[in-house]
Amino acid sequence: MNTFGQIFRLTTFGESHGEAIGGVVDGMPAGIAIDIDFIQQELNRRRPGQSNITTSRNEADEVEILSGVFEGKTTGAPIGFMVRNTNQHSSDYEQMRNTFRPSHADYTYYYKYGIRDHRGGGRSSARITISRCVAGALAKLALRQLGISVTAYTSQVGSIALDRDYRQYDLSLTESNIVRCPDPQKAADMIRLIEQVKAEGDTIGGTITCVIKGCPPGLGDPEFSKLHATLGSAMLSINAVKGFEYGEGFNGLTMRGSEQNDSFVGGNDNVSHLKDVKTATNHSGGIQGGISNGQDIYFRVAFKPVATLLRPQQTIDIDGKETTLTARGRHDPCVLPRAVPVVEAMAAMTIFDAYLVNKSVKFDIF
Repeated sequence: MNTFGQIFRLTTFGESHGEAIGGVVDGMPAGIAIDIDFIQQELNRRRPGQSNITTSRNEADEVEILSGVFEGKTTGAPIGFMVRNTNQHSSDYEQMRNTFRPSHADYTYYYKYGIRDHRGGGRSSARITISRCVAGALAKLALRQLGISVTAYTSQVGSIALDRDYRQYDLSLTESNIVRCPDPQKAADMIRLIEQVKAEGDTIGGTITCVIKGCPPGLGDPEFSKLHATLGSAMLSINAVKGFEYGEGFNGLTMRGSEQNDSFVGGNDNVSHLKDVKTATNHSGGIQGGISNGQDIYFRVAFKPVATLLRPQQTIDIDGKETTLTARGRHDPCVLPRAVPVVEAMAAMTIFDAYLVNKSVKFDIF
């Protein structure tokens, strides 16, 4: 599938070394103010070449809105957009034409389709996430009017991890450093580790934490479209993601029910005010029974080390013969810094889509 969402829908197109990356967003309500500078800022957070710990590919990643916006507002029509590729070094990938990179999509893509664009990974490249960031920015602009915010940050690189609850950090500091971590000291340690790994021609993974504030209760469905399931599906669709957990996640396995349960407080007998109900704790991560309960939604996404290494690796070619590959080109030693806005984008699209779905299923005559 190249389409994401039920009502707020994104369809993407493009390859890493093709003419452009782009997409079409359908289901965007009319009359929403569109801030082009904000959309470009979100792309700038994802763009390559932004620091010495990311790929050196130099792309401006300037977005062109092609349709669906008139005089600064959405019209309700499909929003078409495009970002042109301008700095491809396709020759760097010539040696990979007939060779499969270990743990990359090269082999599986070729086996499935019988053909692949070897330049930069083609359709399987993380460059395709440009479309997600544009659509995510549109979703964020809509969520802003609903009082909902989405904030992600790097919480672990290798063995260096934040050891406190997200509420103990000033998340406004996330953009103050190139690794996008709200703890300045930990950020410095993470940067040094990534620089060391890069110098060795190797790569490293880590974790991104995301926090959604202001989400109303009632989003998500109790069966196959549980909110945590749709969030998990969205996150696991991002390149290099290997795991997803929300709330206490695996950390809660050693707790007893009496410790894990979130007691309700602050309710009253007036049904119209049930939206004001709070919980004493939030081990559930803002979701219960697959439906949001009005508390902060928080989750963690695990990213593996980038598969493309600038050092020799044992592999095979398209004839099944063993060979050694030393990749060339410009690659990230760690995806975490540039993946933060992608996580936010997918979360924003998921929440806004769930909001629109929820508006369509409840008939309120009072």
